[in-house]
Amino acid sequence: MSDESKIISGRKGEHIKLSLSDDADYDSVTNGFENYQFVHHAATETVIDEIGFEAKFFSKKVDYPFIISSMTGGAKEANNINERLAEVAKALNIPIGVGSQRRSLLDNKFDRSYKSLRRIGGAIPILGNIGAAQIVKSKNIIDDINYLIDLIEADAMVIHLNPLQELLQPEGEPNFKGLLKKIEKITAKIKTPVIAKEVGAGIDPDSAVKLLEAGVKGIDVAGAGGTNWAKIELMRSGNQSFLSEWGNPTSYCLRTIKKLKKNYKFVLISSGGLRKSVDYAKSYALGADFTAAAKPILKLVVEKDELAAVDYIKNLFEDIKKIMYLTGCKNLSDLQKNKLINKSEFH
Repeated sequence: MSDESKIISGRKGEHIKLSLSDDADYDSVTNGFENYQFVHHAATETVIDEIGFEAKFFSKKVDYPFIISSMTGGAKEANNINERLAEVAKALNIPIGVGSQRRSLLDNKFDRSYKSLRRIGGAIPILGNIGAAQIVKSKNIIDDINYLIDLIEADAMVIHLNPLQELLQPEGEPNFKGLLKKIEKITAKIKTPVIAKEVGAGIDPDSAVKLLEAGVKGIDVAGAGGTNWAKIELMRSGNQSFLSEWGNPTSYCLRTIKKLKKNYKFVLISSGGLRKSVDYAKSYALGADFTAAAKPILKLVVEKDELAAVDYIKNLFEDIKKIMYLTGCKNLSDLQKNKLINKSEFH
């Protein structure tokens, strides 16, 4: 095992442990959903038992528009967690994002653990994972991406944008110069859809336009309000920084990026501090095609079992059905039609 691979393994193991702590969440910044309220529809004719959530994730049909977000990879404990999460995703027929595939570019001895996800998950959509810093550094980016895609038979490739985390990480690589040109090259040469995802500080609309112009087919806003990777890196280093509460709230990212659908065709994914069922419902109402979560699912699998995670996701959508009934919506598209307003409008 190379020295770089050992360093990555140690760091990823720390990430898993710290991310499970409530201390790793934002303190003052919220996801912003508390500023919105659903409008109660007294004359509803929605039949709650007729509501379904089947959706299409690029070329594959899924039972719920929900993604188990990529956690972390490159550590022994991460491989076991990702396999257990694949069991959850298969039980629900939903997409799952794998942890970081970076170590496979350094040492192919880790390939077996990634290949097992496809074996366990069957035909579910699986999302690959590579960081922006690795894309910028790569001298053979097309070969590297193709290798990672083939490794898990990926249905989409997620490029993780984490400038804040890289800036504060002791081993960080905050040089993203040339990133957009590399992404444009990838999307031009590779048929597999590319999704751009932040890691918890949110994607702003200007960046979204640049990413869409570069050819990405999905935007996962991963806004502020949930797991705070800036704090995790500061916890690792023992340092403090005024940047510990930096980020764009998830609701802001959704509301502004949804407007881009007038000019671009892409999948809009909401993640970042989604904890309660009403957060997920408000995400769909603000324009999300899919929602996604990492920490709530990770905690359930680690502290309880896979069944607890399955039940959590099923119960989320049972609650969303109730919200749709009370707002007079037959499907999620209806939920986007003026069913959610700013709370200030009630006064």
